[in-house]
Amino acid sequence: MFTTEQNKTRILVLNALFITLTFLATMFINIRLPLMGNGGLIHLGNVPLLIAAFVFGKKTGAIVGAFGMALFDIVSGWALWAPFTFVIVGAMGYVAGLIAEKIPGKKVFVHVLAVAAALIIKVVGYYFTEVILFGNWIQPFGSIPGNIMQLVIAGIIVVPLANGFKKRVGHTNSI
Repeated sequence: MFTTEQNKTRILVLNALFITLTFLATMFINIRLPLMGNGGLIHLGNVPLLIAAFVFGKKTGAIVGAFGMALFDIVSGWALWAPFTFVIVGAMGYVAGLIAEKIPGKKVFVHVLAVAAALIIKVVGYYFTEVILFGNWIQPFGSIPGNIMQLVIAGIIVVPLANGFKKRVGHTNSI
């Protein structure tokens, strides 16, 4: 087993790894949507985020989501969005990880529930972010389909794989 110091190092390294994977998947595996809402993005950054949340738990999910996607916003020219992303996607990772940790039952169904909760947080969070940034209650509706598509695609990829990742890592609890 790991000593306390080894475990702290392990947690730090895993968080850094998944922050990096989330950032890279957001930055390089994406489709820009010039006609929808604010000209947003459909990306695969939610895939490593959800894997981190499901395998390592709510704390890692929150850290990975908050830092990985906010870092993308900062370096991609959308720095104005970074504080909102930090909170919204951090909450997505936390809640998805919390549901995966605490809800009993068949893990496939639990993970689908966690993806659905993350989807609601994303849609509602970014809707109100756009209302704040654009001062318009109607325009943000245009971003909702892209936000839904991001989480549906991520869920389709992650839900069937999450248990396998968790077994290979050898964890039953969060780190």
